[in-house]
Amino acid sequence: MNFRKQLTGGLSSLILSAVMSGSLLAAGVAEFNDKGELLLPKNYREWVMVGTQVTPNELNDGKAPFTEIRTVYVDPESYAHWKKTGEFRDGTVTVKELVSVGDRKGPGSGNGYFMGDYIGLEASVKDSQRFANEPGNWAFYIFYVPDTPLVAAAKNLPTAECAACHKENAKTDMVFTQFYPVLRAAKATGESGVVAPK
Repeated sequence: MNFRKQLTGGLSSLILSAVMSGSLLAAGVAEFNDKGELLLPKNYREWVMVGTQVTPNELNDGKAPFTEIRTVYVDPESYAHWKKTGEFRDGTVTVKELVSVGDRKGPGSGNGYFMGDYIGLEASVKDSQRFANEPGNWAFYIFYVPDTPLVAAAKNLPTAECAACHKENAKTDMVFTQFYPVLRAAKATGESGVVAPK
């Protein structure tokens, strides 16, 4: 009996300690190290790709703020939640791959903007406990951009660097859903993809 009490008490203390230290936070795929840095998300190319945008210099007087093609992924569990409820759950993770704007001519397809090389990787995480003081409870991370090395763990960026723009311009909960038709079509519908007419 004493051993059972000690075991139960020990487990309770461990759970309480974990909660107090913040290691038991929003359920999700995000992993953090003991410095609070986000670890590079694993296998994100197997997640749901929700959209791609291109911002070439040619459309920005030769000086696009971000000369790149951006492809955004959402973790599957959070996409399923969005599809059911139309909301981004606590624990949502997005990953944004940045690719250079490559060739402007394609064989057979005509002129356009074709993907070049990988030039960056970024991520965002929604966690109401870990990021209680951030707009929308979102934090933003950069794993690499041009002229910087790839890192295995990244610290969240200052609010002014990413969150402020998202808060001001993103349509839904800090996410630019106005540019992601996959999310718009799936929102609270329970459906993925085009639904065939009956």
